Amino acid sequence: MIIAIDGPSGAGKSTIAKAVAKKLGFSCLDTGAMYRAVAWQALQNHVALDDAEGLGNIARTYEIDFEAAPGDPIPRRVFIGGVEVTDAIRTLEMDKAVSPVSATVSVREALVEQQRRIGNAGNYVIEGRDIGTVVFPDAELKIFMTASDEERAHRRVRQNVDRGVGSMDYDEVLADLQRRDDYDSNRAASPLRPAEDAVMFDTTGLYIEEVIVRICDMANEILKRR
Repeated sequence: MIIAIDGPSGAGKSTIAKAVAKKLGFSCLDTGAMYRAVAWQALQNHVALDDAEGLGNIARTYEIDFEAAPGDPIPRRVFIGGVEVTDAIRTLEMDKAVSPVSATVSVREALVEQQRRIGNAGNYVIEGRDIGTVVFPDAELKIFMTASDEERAHRRVRQNVDRGVGSMDYDEVLADLQRRDDYDSNRAASPLRPAEDAVMFDTTGLYIEEVIVRICDMANEILKRR
């Protein structure tokens, strides 16, 4: 079974996807980390972020891996080409670099192929921006998560403080989120939008636990009908 969770940055996708996966005994895949890893490698290789051919070559050539602790379905570490980039891909620099990389058709084609290969291997909660519309359009449960700009910016600042990486300036984070929303929603390749059959969640002011329970209940209902 595939549970697809899409939405903009800061809507709570990663936190909720991991919690839902744990409760259901599913694996979890953070596709955004894959695009960030490609962006990180491009900067290391001095490949311009508007060089579609160069970016596509990176996405096709460098293997992206996730590592979880024994017995934990949630991958905590990210590697590209054997180099750990778990923290390196969560900086403000990567926040800015990932949008043009993820809008590159050749990169999306390469990573979508990898995402389908991983997801088809078992029960997965997969979060991103085009999971329910492009990567797994036949997913049995599709969620589209939103929240107010202000709520998302506050969440991202708190995450950055907890991790010790990324900007901790609210105004800077808010401006970057709004820039990414505009870029991702208007790009030609797989724009950010809800699937027609997605269940919409506005998480502004909601307790995360409430959303987790509701998604798990929907998933369990689907599993019972099988």
